Amino acid sequence: MKSSKLVCLLALIVAVTNVKAQQKSLFRISQVFHITSGGGYDYLTVDSASDKLYVSHGTKVNVINKLTGDSIGVVPSDKDVHGIALVHALGKGYISNGGANSVLVFDLETYKVLGHVPAGQFSDGIFYDDFSKKVISCNGRSKNMTVIDPATDQAVATIQLTGWPEAAVSDGAGKIYVNNAEKAEIDVIDVSTWKVVHSWPNAPAKGASGLAIDRKNMLLFAGCDNKTLIVVNALTGKTVASLPIGDESDAIGFDKALSLVYSTNGEGTLTVIREVSPTKFTVAQTLKTQKGARTMAVDQVTHKIYSATGDFAPKKQGEFRPSLIPGTFKVLVMEK
Repeated sequence: MKSSKLVCLLALIVAVTNVKAQQKSLFRISQVFHITSGGGYDYLTVDSASDKLYVSHGTKVNVINKLTGDSIGVVPSDKDVHGIALVHALGKGYISNGGANSVLVFDLETYKVLGHVPAGQFSDGIFYDDFSKKVISCNGRSKNMTVIDPATDQAVATIQLTGWPEAAVSDGAGKIYVNNAEKAEIDVIDVSTWKVVHSWPNAPAKGASGLAIDRKNMLLFAGCDNKTLIVVNALTGKTVASLPIGDESDAIGFDKALSLVYSTNGEGTLTVIREVSPTKFTVAQTLKTQKGARTMAVDQVTHKIYSATGDFAPKKQGEFRPSLIPGTFKVLVMEK
């Protein structure tokens, strides 16, 4: 009896020690960058090729130093800003303006506004596809995507969907995947025709939000509404795994060098998932962040994660989200 209890106690101590050792190597909030201005917020885009971090805020994009938080510049807009896409080869950036139903074009060095490209209704998520060399805007209310040629800043195609496109990624080889929030499915688009060729249900999860891709293993990581992240084979559409995440997940990120998947959850947590193998995944950490920290950008060079939030006024009737209290906006920096 006594020897048995001693063995169990020693095993427990070893287990606790191992857990603590593992936690030491995981993430913490290392810095907080304060941005003093009013307005809501949405996406962040980190420039892994420089020290710049682009943060959407109200009717402008704040450009700050991603290492120090110091202000570098501002890209102004007349309407609400959402996503930011960068095209380094042409020295231009693109900002989705939801209320204007357009995409703003700006100079990456001077931050001067170069023009506007008409898009669908409520331009929201946006990204640059390195295969087709096109900028693609996800338009929520019109349930379509606008394909923009950055060489001419003209819309060259419209991709019609059956529901609200929340987030989209490219495999770098001719396929684009979009999380269709309204239909709770992943739509696959062939860039040679700009048509949907597959629609894969997000079962067993519900809804859809953020989306990330592991191009090496051809895996999609889809954030869903019921505190669930699913891993989907990008070639077959088969769900490989289903994992628990926090509530109000709005963005999913993937660090390809560390093989880590992230979910920023509006409830105030960051879920860290380790890709052990292409078929095995484990939740490695749930980091407490701050209420409202729901979007993110992952730096593939420094391996830092950036998420924006602030303090909020009581939610009013009819509001989709509570209003941000002016002067409280901030960017959380998370790193190992």
